[in-house]
Amino acid sequence: MNKVVVVGAGNVGVRYAAALISTNSNIDELILVDINKEKAMGEAMDLSNMLYALGSKTKIKAGTYLDAKDAKIVVIAAGANQNKNETRLDLVKKNSKIIKDITLNIIKSGFNGIFLVASNPVDIITYLVKKYSKFPAGKVIGSGTMLDTSRLAYFISDKLEINIRDVSAYILGEHGDSSFAVWSSAKVGSVLIREILPQEELDKLLDKAKYMAYKIIELKNETSYGIGMCLVNITNAILNNENKVLVVSSPYDDIYLGMPSVINESGIKGVMKVELTKDEAKKLEDSANVIRQTIKSLEE
Repeated sequence: MNKVVVVGAGNVGVRYAAALISTNSNIDELILVDINKEKAMGEAMDLSNMLYALGSKTKIKAGTYLDAKDAKIVVIAAGANQNKNETRLDLVKKNSKIIKDITLNIIKSGFNGIFLVASNPVDIITYLVKKYSKFPAGKVIGSGTMLDTSRLAYFISDKLEINIRDVSAYILGEHGDSSFAVWSSAKVGSVLIREILPQEELDKLLDKAKYMAYKIIELKNETSYGIGMCLVNITNAILNNENKVLVVSSPYDDIYLGMPSVINESGIKGVMKVELTKDEAKKLEDSANVIRQTIKSLEE
């Protein structure tokens, strides 16, 4: 049975749930869990009104942590929101205590599926879920730099007036300010992007992608549609055993950060080896150190 439990019935959790049932007809049961039980009930009822138009058999309801026992995936989309002028890393102390409580309650249910983490700062929260759950590293996945990569592809396709599906360009590292683009291998079709655009233009495109979230938050106080669809892509890769390469929060030495990884029914099957220039390799390690330092400050 394809059962998914979503912890957090806020904007991200609900937009994810709506996108999931709209794009995957094989979801048998979708459970919303939230500290505000009435909110979860209302969202579940509202989502169930989509089923007729979709011709869907999915059962949608509000539930508790106990519902995770036989779930294939638990999506963690709970936690404090990112405020204006606040970085994702500023969120960590607010969200770490919440995440510990959620993870331990999910484990108590007997859950043995795959954790999918969306709560920010996602790389650190993914690390914490792994720590508290004691799950194998591959069974805990964060959304990583998948959304950053999606944003970069959008800006490249818009700049070059080309189909977004023909853009292949990764943003790696922390889902945050220390992330970077792998321009050395970024392509449009079979052509290296750096052979089409000067470095100055590439830098502008990267800045747009990296700081788009801050602009959206300034305008509407939250981001949810893009991350919701990224989570759907990861979910479908797991449930459909797709062996699909996605840029997610992946095990990297002692931490998690955004790397291209093969996703299937077992979770992260493996992390892809990416050929980086010397400068890119330094940026990756610098980004990893940002995450390590934040984790260290949490544990002191």
